Amino acid sequence: MAAETRKHPFLLTIEEVVEDVKTDLDRGLTSAQVTELQGKYPPNELDIGGAIAWYTIFIRQLCNAMILVLFFAMGLSFGVKDYVEGAVLAAVIVLNVSIGFFQEYGAEKKMDALRALSSPSATILRDGKTTVIPNAEVVPGDIVYLKMGDTVPADLRVFDAMNLYCDEQSLTGEAMPIEKVATNEIHIPGTEKPATDEEEVGIGDRINIAYATTIVRKGRGRGIVIATGMATEVGKIAASATKKDRKPGRSMNWKKYGKTAPVKGAAKRTYDFFGKFLGLTEGTPLQRKLSKLAYFLFFCALLLAVVVFSVNRWKLPLPNEVIIYAISTGIAIIPESLVAVLTISMVIATTVMRKANVVVRDLSALEALGGVTNICSDKTGTLTQGAMIAKKVWLPPSKVYTVRDSNDPASPEAGAVYESDATDVAKEEEKKRDYDQERSTQAIKFDADVKEAKPKPSNPAEKQAELSPELRLFLLSGALCNLATVRKEDDGEESKWKTTGEPTEIAIQVFAHRFGRGKKALEALGWKQVAEFPFDSSIKRMSVIYNAPEDAERDDSGLTRGNSVVFTKGAVERILDLCTTVGTGENQERMSDELKSKILDQMTSFAQLGQRVLAVAYRPWDGLYAAPHEGGEVESKDDQARAAVEQNLTLLGLVGIYDPPRRDTTPSIHDCSTAGIKVHMLTGDHPETAKAIAKEVGIIPHNLSIFPAHVAESIVLKATDFDKLTDEEIDALEELPLVIARCAPETKTRMIEALRRRDAFMAMTGDGVNDAPSLSRADVGIAMGSGSDVAKSAAKIVLTDDKFNSIVAAIREGRRMFENIQKFVLHLLTSNVGEVILLIAGLGFQDTSGFSVFPISPLEILWINMVTSSFPAFGLSREKASSDIMRKPPHDKNRGVFTNQILIDMFVYGVLMGTCSLMTFVIVVYGKYGGDLGTNCNTKHSEACTAVFRARAAVFAELTWLILISAWEFKSIRRSMFRLNPDSESRFPFFKDVYDNKFLFWAVVIGALSVFPTVYIPGLNTNVFKHGPISWEWGVVIGMTIVFVVGIEAWKGVKRGLNILDDHKVVKGIWSQGDDVNTGRKFGKSMSFSSLRSWRSSARAESRSRGNTQPNPNTTQLTKAVTPSPEATTPPTEKANASPV
Repeated sequence: MAAETRKHPFLLTIEEVVEDVKTDLDRGLTSAQVTELQGKYPPNELDIGGAIAWYTIFIRQLCNAMILVLFFAMGLSFGVKDYVEGAVLAAVIVLNVSIGFFQEYGAEKKMDALRALSSPSATILRDGKTTVIPNAEVVPGDIVYLKMGDTVPADLRVFDAMNLYCDEQSLTGEAMPIEKVATNEIHIPGTEKPATDEEEVGIGDRINIAYATTIVRKGRGRGIVIATGMATEVGKIAASATKKDRKPGRSMNWKKYGKTAPVKGAAKRTYDFFGKFLGLTEGTPLQRKLSKLAYFLFFCALLLAVVVFSVNRWKLPLPNEVIIYAISTGIAIIPESLVAVLTISMVIATTVMRKANVVVRDLSALEALGGVTNICSDKTGTLTQGAMIAKKVWLPPSKVYTVRDSNDPASPEAGAVYESDATDVAKEEEKKRDYDQERSTQAIKFDADVKEAKPKPSNPAEKQAELSPELRLFLLSGALCNLATVRKEDDGEESKWKTTGEPTEIAIQVFAHRFGRGKKALEALGWKQVAEFPFDSSIKRMSVIYNAPEDAERDDSGLTRGNSVVFTKGAVERILDLCTTVGTGENQERMSDELKSKILDQMTSFAQLGQRVLAVAYRPWDGLYAAPHEGGEVESKDDQARAAVEQNLTLLGLVGIYDPPRRDTTPSIHDCSTAGIKVHMLTGDHPETAKAIAKEVGIIPHNLSIFPAHVAESIVLKATDFDKLTDEEIDALEELPLVIARCAPETKTRMIEALRRRDAFMAMTGDGVNDAPSLSRADVGIAMGSGSDVAKSAAKIVLTDDKFNSIVAAIREGRRMFENIQKFVLHLLTSNVGEVILLIAGLGFQDTSGFSVFPISPLEILWINMVTSSFPAFGLSREKASSDIMRKPPHDKNRGVFTNQILIDMFVYGVLMGTCSLMTFVIVVYGKYGGDLGTNCNTKHSEACTAVFRARAAVFAELTWLILISAWEFKSIRRSMFRLNPDSESRFPFFKDVYDNKFLFWAVVIGALSVFPTVYIPGLNTNVFKHGPISWEWGVVIGMTIVFVVGIEAWKGVKRGLNILDDHKVVKGIWSQGDDVNTGRKFGKSMSFSSLRSWRSSARAESRSRGNTQPNPNTTQLTKAVTPSPEATTPPTEKANASPV
């Protein structure tokens, strides 16, 4: 809870805060006060839900729509004393519920381990003594001590700060640590006006508040606890993530909405309650579709029961035989094994994904991934590494050093450093064609032969970097004016680089280590620190003073022995104001307005690449510096001493530091684009940084002019501009922004709601506390394993390796699973349709007593549905992903599994199966036995029932084999079973193709052989299955099986020949994102007639493979992409050499 204060504590002086919370800065709270406050306030803990109780998971499984229908059928079976059938249905229910329960319960246990909840502690002052206590025991008014590496235990009003920096990235999204101050002079952002109300200043600008769960990156400090638990800022975000907003129109306030509001509100709330209970209004698209299917089939079962009763003329009381026949017909239309097969397939998929570092907390989330149309992703730590790398260094007058092939921010051994002259690079760049400017919406791509296309150097003027005197002095200043450490540690089998400190300083220190000029190595040469002026956010710089080594042989800096040297780094504009000269040695120039302008232009060229630019300078001191304070440390507030040191500086150069994208981000975004998924970046970073990174990873093109002007303006927006728009204005945008910078949690949530209004199905990725509301509101929330517990609790999926490409792997797995769900749903429902047709037609087969005779017995139906169908269906769920699975658009969430193709196929194959089975029964009974249906053949065997029992056995064998063979046919819904792989060179690849899925192969083979014992084992056949042994009837069974296969192959041939009921591939256009850097073809050769021939033949082959794919008329497309120029294929970080200096 929050302490009671007159205003928000960031607006109050320290004295006012102390007075309001009744504490003492020197002694802290007393024991009596602590006891009183612990009774008044709850423990300092976040209520983020934790694990779901086992009984909640169990009840959720019981309330599944299909389970409820099976409960009804089981009750009827026991009601008519058909205990065998009732027991079998009970076993089916237990099996389905158990599988779902243990999988979801296991996922929650995995999340418990993932949360790894430790017992963090806090150092506090009580009764005049410092003590360490668990975070949960901290109360408002406690005095907390902070030092580097500590996690802030609660929201604190800082009253003592010495170079104190806190990492608030998880809370605000700000990548850089924030300096904390003790003063209450907080200004409204963008003005010099002091803040007087808490609404005027966002939490990120309240720099005298240290927030709970943030980490101290540098310095030390003390603060007064002003809020604990759910009253902290992180607690408020956690609460908003779990808060459930009532849907519109559910209010019962008649004063506000009129007299009819209570009636309308109550009706809609009632609908919501029953809709949620029945699974019709909540859940993923597949869950809702299957719930609707269950109730639709239940309605059909009731309708069929009415038909059965009507055929038997509603004889009252209804004989058990009639009721059993009605139940059998209802059982035939319900796919009892669907829930079990679906759950098991999801279990297998989640197991596969867990090995790929994806933890699925909710089984339905993996299925939902297959329908994702948009991904809203955070930048820091998700698309990027969340670390800094010194990518560029500029030394006057025109030397540029570039770090290439390095994505490891901690290793100075990764990649290499190249140097070039900026003026030469500029001339080289002028010679290159600007293909971006030449591109038009109807451009043509001419592809040269792959073997002929050889990559050219992006910059011929570059060479391996060498240690020059200018670079040596730059590295000396950058390494010594630095608090970070870089070291190599032996970790068993291999050595790893370890770093500590602030990310920007780590980046500079790593760059210095590339040349063996690290701080530790330099101090070993004799450099001794005598003073430090810490970084001050008001002047944005820091300085240190070192005494040069006395031994000239140990020092190669070229500086005067025995003198002190001032080293400074900071914001470029602030450092330039203190410099009187630029460069060293022969290249040294006097600072002038023209030179300053050129340096600022160079800074801009780095900044446009998404880099944070710092300036490095130095000043030789005349003699030895005499520190005015003991211990050699100068207080940052000693303005006079600092001003005397930080003047007449010499600029040594600029360094560009950026947060590099993950190596696999760009191809992953390309895969998303190819799959019809649009990626949006929602970040707290600066707009220019966000835009540069978005261009580098391929979220937006380098040349925005390919879009219409009004669209290009809205592609990248600041959160303030986006938040100013009304919902109507957002909906009027032709395209929602692909990049939103300076994002607040409310902005992300608003973006998701805007996507939902466009009927999108979105996933939200994130790792910070500030991402939790969006993660909970998105259709699929994906949290990073290294993120906060709040984020992981709000998400449905957790990526333990934090990699964006794991999302693509999860989407691919989700699509594979969805495609396979279609296959086994088609397989199961086709058999149900066939069984229903057989039983309804069987109503016409009446014995001498007037009762309808089962063409197939109830237990045979359950055996086929649960045993014969289940294992092949499960085998279909293990099918590999098709080669074009990531080239198809996301499935329609409104249609879900039941596309037109699936529905029509189900009807065609079901009718064919039912007809073949019915004809088998007719041929046996009427062909050999003259239509003798006996008496009471539904309940017991007799000599009079020989014809019926033999016909039933033939139908059972026939139906079993048709269902099993259909599983092989449904390996591909369109391709022939005899040529499933179009690339196979074999003349008859049938056996190789069906054996490719070994589980399915043996499920079909063993299932086919299982017919024989059920038909021939005495007692089991006549008493349990109600059929008898057969002989010549096998000829009828085999013949009808051949007819069935021919019928399926004919229908597939019609679909292929007429190109109907097909899922068309994604047509790429100007909205295409990413770059397939792994497999994408990039050609640097100019167009020639040979390339024309190559392009023509390639186009023909592509056309043949694409068939008659129909483009989406609503999508503006480029018929071909323009050939990337060498410049276009060069990463943006390699273009900064085109220096204006």
